[in-house]
Amino acid sequence: MKVALIVWLFIVLQASALPSYLLDAFSQQRSAKAAHQKLSCPFAGAKRDELSKRQAPSATPPFDANLQYVSTSGAHAFEAPSGNDQRGPCPGLNAMANHGYMPRNGVGTLTDFIDGTAAVFGMGTDLSSFLAVYGAVFDGDLTKYSIGGPVNGLLNLGGLLGAPQGLSGSHNKYEGDVSPTRGDLYQYGNDYLLQLSQFAALYDLGQQNGDNVDLDVLTSYRATRFQESVSRNPYFFNAPFSGVLASPAAWSFIYRFMANKSAEHPEGRLTGDVLKSFYAVSGGESSGEGFSYSPGHERIPENWYTRHPTDSYTIPYLSVDTVSMALQHPEFLSVGGNTGTVNTFTGIDPEDLTQGVFNAQTLLQGNNALCFGFQAGLQEAPDILSGLFTDIDPAMDKLGAAVSKATDGLGCPELNAINKGQFGKYPGWTRLRSDGTYG
Repeated sequence: MKVALIVWLFIVLQASALPSYLLDAFSQQRSAKAAHQKLSCPFAGAKRDELSKRQAPSATPPFDANLQYVSTSGAHAFEAPSGNDQRGPCPGLNAMANHGYMPRNGVGTLTDFIDGTAAVFGMGTDLSSFLAVYGAVFDGDLTKYSIGGPVNGLLNLGGLLGAPQGLSGSHNKYEGDVSPTRGDLYQYGNDYLLQLSQFAALYDLGQQNGDNVDLDVLTSYRATRFQESVSRNPYFFNAPFSGVLASPAAWSFIYRFMANKSAEHPEGRLTGDVLKSFYAVSGGESSGEGFSYSPGHERIPENWYTRHPTDSYTIPYLSVDTVSMALQHPEFLSVGGNTGTVNTFTGIDPEDLTQGVFNAQTLLQGNNALCFGFQAGLQEAPDILSGLFTDIDPAMDKLGAAVSKATDGLGCPELNAINKGQFGKYPGWTRLRSDGTYG
């Protein structure tokens, strides 16, 4: 099945009602005559009979037990991390390291990440190649990076200003607020440990959905988490890359990658037991109570089957999921944040941010959301990389080539600059240090 077959069709979904400050933040001025009139949500007029599931019945992927079985024995038996082994905010990467699908010390090369994510989760090489390069640029030494915290001994390419901080130190570079199970950095002081209250909420929603954490469950809970960040985190910032592109990936990956495939459920079913295994959680058999979390002990479940080789999760597939979620909750695409106190979310007009290349309507069309995320991430990069390297040119060259390759074929409008001066009102951006902590 080719990419054209796995990118399942969807139609416009009605947007849920938004809090007034979020709706105002996402809306934009359209003309001098209407300079003080905000648009309502562009999808508020969608009719209920236009709603449909994104997954077309005719697009059911194939299932082949021999091809899709993921081994958890022999060379891939579970081994808990020890010593200086690195584990961090991504449960999937932690599980890969614990089962030897990447180096067990938690530090991988680009090839390690590309091959490992394909073998375990069926990630397309277009997506895995970009994410591997992005991680190596912002969290490593351009050739490898840690899935957890800082490690010594990486190459000093580009004149590193210190030890690369790894994924655990990548806040608003790679990892961001509104995580499914990790807490917002400003609230909890770390962004890599699972918060049992958040896990329990997600688990319970899956139980209410027939013991299945699917994309409907995840989209609904993502909206809840977004509002929680607005109402609890004065430093909440929805950044152009980590918020608009990396965040929907983190949410959709849970179902797309962790769901167990079978002949009965070839698209996958993510039960509570499978979820707990991937998140290193035990207990909680009674209404989600009594959970226990063992940091870094994420496991690939026994008798678990990944995506079919012809159904790899590619960049076009992620584009469909990203837009589908945003059509239901346009706030997901609103770059901006709280301005130092809770419930002060102020969005940036995408037309002003991109000098007219994108606006609130066009971001929800075609592949434009991902086009914006990829290209805005590149435009953000010099400010971030200047705190990591004495010479940012090698990193920018590597990142630029990766963005160009990732966006090739998406039909992206060209974004050559963003108005980064508009970020100055957000402490979640201005007070963030290069080591991923707040100053």
